Amino acid sequence: MTEACYHCGEPIPKNCEYEVEILGEVRRMCCPGCHAVANTIVASGLTSYYEFRTEKADRADLVPEALQTLQHYDLEEVQQDFVIGSEQNKEVTLSLEGVTCAACAWLIEKKLYELTGVVKVIVNTTTHRAVIGWKNDTVALSKILQAIHSLGYQAAPFAADSQEQHYHRTMKQYLYRIGIAGLATMQVMMLAVALYFEVFSDLDEAFRHYFRWVSLVFATPVLLYSALPFYLNAWRNIKARSLGMDVPVSIALLLAYFASLFATVKGTGEVFFESVAMFTFFLLLGRFLEMRVRRQAAAASANLLKLIPTIATLVNGDEIAAKLLKAGDRVRVLPGEAIPADAVLVSGETEVDEAMLSGESAPVKKYIGDLVYAGTINGDANIECEIQRDIKHSMINTIVRLQDEAQQSKPQIAELADKVARYFVVGILTISAATWLYWHGERPDDAFWIMLSVLVATCPCALSLATPTALTCGTSQMSKQGLLVRKSHVIETLCHVNHVILDKTGTLTEGKVTLARTLCFSQETEQAALRIAAGLEQYANHPIARAFSPFFDASLHFEDVTNHIGEGLEGVIDQQQWRIGTWHFACQGDCPNPDVQVWLSCNRELVAGFELEDPIREESPAFIRALHDKGVTVTMLTGDQSRTAEQVAHLLGIDRVQSGMSPEEKFRYLKSLPDSEITLMIGDGVNDAPTLAGAHLSVAMGGGTDIAKSSADMVLLGDQLAKVIGAKEIATRTRDIIWQNLLWSLGYNAVILPLAVMGMVAPYIAVFGMSASSLIVVTNSLRLMK
Repeated sequence: MTEACYHCGEPIPKNCEYEVEILGEVRRMCCPGCHAVANTIVASGLTSYYEFRTEKADRADLVPEALQTLQHYDLEEVQQDFVIGSEQNKEVTLSLEGVTCAACAWLIEKKLYELTGVVKVIVNTTTHRAVIGWKNDTVALSKILQAIHSLGYQAAPFAADSQEQHYHRTMKQYLYRIGIAGLATMQVMMLAVALYFEVFSDLDEAFRHYFRWVSLVFATPVLLYSALPFYLNAWRNIKARSLGMDVPVSIALLLAYFASLFATVKGTGEVFFESVAMFTFFLLLGRFLEMRVRRQAAAASANLLKLIPTIATLVNGDEIAAKLLKAGDRVRVLPGEAIPADAVLVSGETEVDEAMLSGESAPVKKYIGDLVYAGTINGDANIECEIQRDIKHSMINTIVRLQDEAQQSKPQIAELADKVARYFVVGILTISAATWLYWHGERPDDAFWIMLSVLVATCPCALSLATPTALTCGTSQMSKQGLLVRKSHVIETLCHVNHVILDKTGTLTEGKVTLARTLCFSQETEQAALRIAAGLEQYANHPIARAFSPFFDASLHFEDVTNHIGEGLEGVIDQQQWRIGTWHFACQGDCPNPDVQVWLSCNRELVAGFELEDPIREESPAFIRALHDKGVTVTMLTGDQSRTAEQVAHLLGIDRVQSGMSPEEKFRYLKSLPDSEITLMIGDGVNDAPTLAGAHLSVAMGGGTDIAKSSADMVLLGDQLAKVIGAKEIATRTRDIIWQNLLWSLGYNAVILPLAVMGMVAPYIAVFGMSASSLIVVTNSLRLMK
């Protein structure tokens, strides 16, 4: 009889030697295709496909569904919904299932960095998300997902709705497990009271033995079902040669159960079935409550995505899925509706509620040409908008992505805590073994339960949670206040800032620059000078450039336009070289009027000067006073060479002023400051980018340029400077709570460990103490959300 292919069931031809080891046995294959697919299944850790399949694979469809689903993520049209970046360098945010502690995060990061082409892996155990960056020409997304699946975790592109469903599904499973463990605990404890406290003093030995068997029946489903999450996590750690917090817990449960099983079968010795049930119940209850409170901290950014509507209405009345909108599409938004994507207002005037972005409750007036953002709420007018970018690249998605990245990247104190926790587990196992050896010689009957108490009481759950939960709460609170945190070191550095450096235009001033006066110094008319100035300024992205936009003439075409950042622009028309910018850049000789900020020249000959107005922000004086009250030095760096810079500095009471500075000069000034001055730079323009990148900490104004935002550690949404003061206070509170959490968790272990080793902590007290310690840490962190 011809042998059938193990994969597809087809007859194996003669002289066909394709074999794969599956489920511990060598299986024969009928062709290279089946051989390749079977190898892929085994290598991907999906051998359960063969174990649970109901029929052989079809030769036309050899790859099982589990692998096919992952391979779909490599398709460009599928990735469009959740992958960002260029064609070669891509990035995705994934939802993770099964991640519980810092050891899980370390394990996933270690595994993925082994893949050639993976350039960034940041895992957050609080939000259960990971940010992965990879080179698309080197490794496929499906290979990354397969690597995560091979560790025993489930991963899929993050989506707010699916994350919500997963959360509720996980919580329901935990409730089932807690229910079974709770019922078993009550029953076994009643039997334990009868056995150990001699409630029935004349209890026959046969009944005692019967009670033990009944306790075994109740404890078994607890061990096999309720405690399963602990074993799975422990197995993942051991398989990857890592030690997580669930390793000592799993060892304690399994030792207690099998020692009790042996005593029950033999009819001699102590049983710990009540400890197994109680351990599991309290551990599950503690983890359930922990997930609930951690969820509160992690939900803030995910909830933002729910504000984006699913359906948008085009101007012709057709309805379309909002995620399908592209740049250039025009949509109609009715009063009270959410704006479906980032867009420019092209018809109508309205007020928009942007509280979800900036934290400001007052609606913002919007006019034709103004930007409106996805998820913000239209006021009481019918408006039409032209889409500027799809939902994937919208402001709200960028906020969520950058906030997740900030929460997932670890400051030094978090990395240190994770490292200590891993070594702490090794110490626990070593001390537990030594404890058993000692007490086995001194009091053999008590040695086992004392060892169990040591294993459980000193589990470093609280230590692993101390830093990430506080950081998540702190960054979430800053986001609520309208400050988007982009880098992990923000909270640590912000606490120590003692020198704030500010740009003038668009930072201390409103950035709504208007033309106050035009001075002509040649035969060119004022109108002609303004047309030429507007033609050059269209190549710049700065508040000053926008002041000339009303005078733009599309018929005027410049050649060889060059933008000299911080100085001005030059271009050629009819072989004449025109320059606009600072006096030293545009003209020669002495400046005739120090009140004029912008000069226009032709072949370096003065043509016109433009005096501009830019109102000081209403909150700037209070902001400067608040900084002074906190003992912070304030410096203004500006490229403005006019007397306006000195006037603004004098009005606001700024300590130091440096005017007429190029971007390079601003950067050199920053580097010239002593090491004792921890600098915070706030700016909004292209010319601020080097200084923003070079400062210890930097804030870009929300209305500033993209390059400024990409160079900054934080982005100030809504342009309210006072929020920087609030952020410093949040950072200080977060730092204090991190230290409180670390001191509590380390202090608890320092106290409980010697007591447990001396046999002074009963097993049920040990598990209660460990669970309570974790909850105290998480609850303390949640104070930051108030």
